[in-house]
Amino acid sequence: SIWCSIFSIPNIPVYNNSEMLGRFYEDFKIDRETGESNLTQIYLMEGLDFILRQTKAQQPFFLYWAVDATHAPVYASKRFLGKSQRGRYGDAVMELDYSIGQILKWLRTLGIDNNTFVFFTSDNGAAVMSGPNESGSNGPFLCGKETTFEGGMREPAIAWWPGHIKEGSVNFQLANVMDLFTTSLVLAGINPPDDRILDGLDLTPVLLNCSQPLKNRPIFYYRGNELMAVRLGEYKAHYWTWSNSWEEFRQGINFCPGEEVPNVTTHEQKEHTLQPLIFHLGRDPGEKFPLSVLSKEYQDALSRISAVVQQHKDTLVPGIPQLNMCDSAVMNWAPAGCEKLGKCLKPPESNPWKCDWPH
Repeated sequence: SIWCSIFSIPNIPVYNNSEMLGRFYEDFKIDRETGESNLTQIYLMEGLDFILRQTKAQQPFFLYWAVDATHAPVYASKRFLGKSQRGRYGDAVMELDYSIGQILKWLRTLGIDNNTFVFFTSDNGAAVMSGPNESGSNGPFLCGKETTFEGGMREPAIAWWPGHIKEGSVNFQLANVMDLFTTSLVLAGINPPDDRILDGLDLTPVLLNCSQPLKNRPIFYYRGNELMAVRLGEYKAHYWTWSNSWEEFRQGINFCPGEEVPNVTTHEQKEHTLQPLIFHLGRDPGEKFPLSVLSKEYQDALSRISAVVQQHKDTLVPGIPQLNMCDSAVMNWAPAGCEKLGKCLKPPESNPWKCDWPH
């Protein structure tokens, strides 16, 4: 059926390469009441089949396996529902864990485990605002997704490559997801392009020789185009603090439930650029106890971080924002391939407006 309303949002199309298979919630069911869905198992079987085809053809492959079962709406297939002690979210994590185990087992079965580099991570910390059934936990780290506190930005990272990466080894090298681009090129024997500045570092010295440290690189925490915080080594300086707005907070949306820290998890955008809040994350991973501004430790950390921030700002070439304008007409009303499935929807008239990003 063709329908349209300015208040309606078209369901997201699902593709296999360039072929549209259907839409979320419609052709790929997620039962919002029970939390049951076979999506993770569908993704798993597709991934295993892809690996098999590439192996049989003796072709190298890159598989980006990004399941979304732990993102609200949280779901799991029937065999995992109710099986964890952590509710629906735990069930989804249990199925995710099982599925990754199946992928690793498949690599061994096909005899390509010693020639396959596997990296597990996430794009952000767990969402802690989604309610008791659908919220994750960030353990000791402060707040969650959509903030620049550690709970919002710090993710797990596990690298696996039998015969190359030492089993059970742990490294405290600071890294970010942009490093995976440069690292993957090096592992594939490809020189990174030299006609542009790449933010990612090659992590192979750390991964393949755990004792080999990389330079003490800073990590910049942005929210939109505002530099909120900077980490250098064990120290993290907050130039701005903000959890979420009072308006959202009063509506019951809380990015730091049960974790409010006075003057840190602020509900207005609070500026600290003249005297940033500095935490030692080794001693205080929860960002609860700012260093005294009168201490030598604070002054030493600030002088090192200030130099890094100044260099960063002096050399940064701002990009043109691509998410400043919103328009309902450009959403997935009639994506490529919808005709064949009878899944095309009539778009509303184009009426752009300046986007409002409350987070």
